[in-house]
Amino acid sequence: QVQLVESGGGLVQAGGSLRLSCTASGNIFRVNNMGWYRQAPGNQRTLVATITSFHRTIYVDSVKGRFTISRDNARNTVYLQMNSLEPEDTAVYSCNAEVRPLTSTAYGTYWGQGTQVTVSS
Repeated sequence: QVQLVESGGGLVQAGGSLRLSCTASGNIFRVNNMGWYRQAPGNQRTLVATITSFHRTIYVDSVKGRFTISRDNARNTVYLQMNSLEPEDTAVYSCNAEVRPLTSTAYGTYWGQGTQVTVSS
């Protein structure tokens, strides 16, 4: 089995910073793309940023210049450094990873349980 566990959410004032972490664990052969998504109340889950195993990144326009995604391949961990946070960034943030388990030749998509980020004005 493969599990993704997130940490680092919380309550912060506008203009503040938070760093999210997500680690994939279990019977893993390889982790390909990893990413962060968020879902605000009443909205659909949307992409925030993704990173390939070669550290190529993609960001949604609304977070460019404020958020930085990075990863540690040796630890199967992805990070999201969030600076200059705005109330509009309030959401449940979930990590996502494409993982090839030891018992399979195919990649599957796995999700973390989500962590709440609340930005007060």
